[in-house]
Amino acid sequence: MGTLARAVAKKVRTPPPPRRVQAPQRRETRRAAGVPTRSPWFYAGAGGAVVAAIAAVVIGAILIKNSSGGGSKPSAAAVAAYNKLPGVRRTKAPWPPEYATLADRLLPLGLTTLPGHVGLVEHYHAHLDIFVNGKHITVPKWVGINVGAGYLTELHTHDTRGVVHIEAQKQESFNLGQFFAEWAVFLDSRCIGAYCNGLKWYVDGKQQTGDPQKHVLKAHDEIAIVVGKPPKKIPSSYAFLAGE
Repeated sequence: MGTLARAVAKKVRTPPPPRRVQAPQRRETRRAAGVPTRSPWFYAGAGGAVVAAIAAVVIGAILIKNSSGGGSKPSAAAVAAYNKLPGVRRTKAPWPPEYATLADRLLPLGLTTLPGHVGLVEHYHAHLDIFVNGKHITVPKWVGINVGAGYLTELHTHDTRGVVHIEAQKQESFNLGQFFAEWAVFLDSRCIGAYCNGLKWYVDGKQQTGDPQKHVLKAHDEIAIVVGKPPKKIPSSYAFLAGE
């Protein structure tokens, strides 16, 4: 058989079809379509960080509660955290009671709700005066009493006299910082609300030093916080009603 015949008799191989080449996707297109542009490990790490942050807040609240209850003095870190709670205001007076985030502040403050005035182990009263540039600032009624939700807490006011009611179903100590944070008013050794002009504070007419937040409330305390020009006379006592 000749050379040409052999070439014709040989089966002709069909070449394979060309491979499809996918066009590269632009980064913006993938992002717009919701396709992650970072490694999955990045998102796993971010999710873990969020969980850790939530856990830290919960654990911190429990530690603050434990450090402020049971008659023990709260730690400096616990007291400093009062002013970082939701709703606490650094504004000028007046300061009405703040209820929108009150429930969020109670646990970190170590405060709980009471089923009315029943089963009380402790029940006493202190008085609070606030002066800004010689003007008396009213402590409002119903601090610590959420009328709409129908509950009150261990620290509360019933009227505008400035009388703070301390009522508890177990033996505990409470400090002035807890009351102010429950009221949602900023307080530290320099400022009350938006006022930071040489804050001074007194108990029974005697000037005190340090952070007023840490002052442990006692029966018939007369507490005066003064910013700016002082009043003509710093009160040294208060005429409580019979039974208070």
